[in-house]
Amino acid sequence: MLLSSIFRAKSSQQEQSLEIDNPANSNNGSTRSTEARVEMLGLISAFFVKYELAITSQNMATVSAALSGSHPGLAEAFAAREISGEPIDQRWLDTLARLEPDGHSRIAEVENLIDKFEYALMRFAQTARSIQSETSDHRGALGVHIGALAEKAKTPSDAADSLQEILDLSHAMLARIEEVETMMSRSQHETEQLRESLAKARLEADVDHLTRLPNRRAFERRLVSATMEAVAKGEPLSIAFCDVDHFKRINDRHGHDAGDRVLCSLAATLHEQGGGNCFVARHGGEEFVLLLYGLGKEAAQVRVDAMRRVQAARRLVNRDSGQGFGQVSFSAGVTEIADYGDMRSALARADAALYRAKEQGRNRVEIG
Repeated sequence: MLLSSIFRAKSSQQEQSLEIDNPANSNNGSTRSTEARVEMLGLISAFFVKYELAITSQNMATVSAALSGSHPGLAEAFAAREISGEPIDQRWLDTLARLEPDGHSRIAEVENLIDKFEYALMRFAQTARSIQSETSDHRGALGVHIGALAEKAKTPSDAADSLQEILDLSHAMLARIEEVETMMSRSQHETEQLRESLAKARLEADVDHLTRLPNRRAFERRLVSATMEAVAKGEPLSIAFCDVDHFKRINDRHGHDAGDRVLCSLAATLHEQGGGNCFVARHGGEEFVLLLYGLGKEAAQVRVDAMRRVQAARRLVNRDSGQGFGQVSFSAGVTEIADYGDMRSALARADAALYRAKEQGRNRVEIG
């Protein structure tokens, strides 16, 4: 398997680095280290070719970090993916881009915050129940003493004793109430801090780090809620896949950083031109996805085609070199979601329509 050979190469690199530490082997070790780096580059290239991946800066960073072993979490994820036989494609790579060096992801961070938040709420509820129980106990005790005080009212000494007991009990109750109020205030403050952290973490986990649009994870969730809402209201809902034309050519001619800026430019176009009834997300690589509320597929085609014309009319320039990118256009496939059970089928239809648009010359919108 390709990854197995890569990990063997990594082990070889580590062994050679140990040899370099010995002055007697410095020249030989340097040569071997260079050879190992060349071998690693070859393996990375073979990886991109084997899995037909786009050569973008994000993909290069993710694949290099995984195959070089500098990112243990990614290395484990790659190995597990190949062993399982599941596809290694752009969509999967985009989910890995959020992994931290320890293998955790923003999603895991959100889940951890949710656990802490639920625990804080549980403690808050326990404190509230404790207050209710103690208040009830004190109320009962006060009632008993007040009844006893009424019976002993004819005997001044007994009445004074009962009154003192009531006063002592009331002081104890007030002290406990103050203590519990402090506990509740602390719990409330902790809960509010966790709520804010959770909201921020959820937002970050749903945002594409490059374009700042919602990411695929956010889209998947919105797709479900939008479909349910459209069915409930009896309104149409359409979906569109948009893909930058000749994006590899842009990267090859102008570099991956310039390619990233092109993606940001298209993201801005789709967001600005989509309007309030259009949800735009980056689906992965150079592909974007749109949900168009209240529009059937024909109307959605018209809306997306208007976006296409705006984008195609823009003349972008590489700010690093001063060279123009030429026309930067996109192709799109549009379809309508019939009902809740049609969601996955609609995704496939829109994807197929996008493929037809590419086959028929690009810079066009097809209906699926």
